[in-house]
Amino acid sequence: MSALRIAAVGDVHLDESLRGDYRRRLDGIEDRADVLLLAGDLTRHGTMEEGEMVADEFHDLPIPVVAVLGNHDYHSDRPAEIAALLRGAGIEVLHDDATVIEIDGMRLGVAGGKGFGGGYAGKCASDFGEPEIKAFIGHTKRIADRWRVALKEMEADYRVVLSHYSPVKDTLDGEPLEIYPFLGSYLLAEAVDAEGADLIIHGHAHAGTEKGVTPGGIRVRNVALPVLGRAYGVYLL
Repeated sequence: MSALRIAAVGDVHLDESLRGDYRRRLDGIEDRADVLLLAGDLTRHGTMEEGEMVADEFHDLPIPVVAVLGNHDYHSDRPAEIAALLRGAGIEVLHDDATVIEIDGMRLGVAGGKGFGGGYAGKCASDFGEPEIKAFIGHTKRIADRWRVALKEMEADYRVVLSHYSPVKDTLDGEPLEIYPFLGSYLLAEAVDAEGADLIIHGHAHAGTEKGVTPGGIRVRNVALPVLGRAYGVYLL
C-alpha cells in the first residue's frame, strides 16, 4: 500500500493585506500532497470579511481541504458563519467529529476540532473549586470525549487527528511556561491514545517546535506557520 501525503498548516491569520498571497504559495500542491489540512486560526480577528478571504484563498484546490477553526476564528463570535462560508467553498470543517476521504482506493479518516486548554499531566488545572474553573476543564473533557467517539466509530485505513490546540507539551518548547494551560491539554492526547491514530496535527503555538509524540507513541506535528516557516509541511503515512 502506498503512503498518503498529508499537507498541513495552521495559523495563517489571513486578512485583506494578504489577499492573493497565500493562494500563490499553493500552486502545484497536488504534485506534493494528497490532502491539505488547516489547523485553525485561519483569520486574524474572526470577521466575516476575513472568513470570505480564507474561502477565496483555499477554495477549488485540486486536492481535498479539511479545516478546523482556532481561537482567533472565534474572536468576533461568528465561528458558525465562518464555518458555513468555508463549507460553501468546498472545504470540510470539523467540529469535534470526523470525515473519511477516499484517495487512490485508500480511506483517510480525519477527526478533530478546535480543541481547548487546561495544561499537561502534573501541571494542569482540574475541575475543582469555582464553577468557572469547572466550566473551563469541563469544556476540554467534553471535546476529548467527542474525539474519542469520532475515532472509535471511524472506518478508515489511516487516521489523522486535526486540532488547533496542542495535545502534548513537546511541541510547545520555546513558549513561555506560564501560558502552557492556554495552549492545549493532555486530555486531548489521552483520547487519541485510547482509540489510536497515525498522526496528530495542531497549530496555535507560534513559538513552539514542530515535532512531538503522545505518551502512547503517536506522532504529533505543530504546523503553525511561524514554526514551519513555509506554506505547509508534508507528512507521510
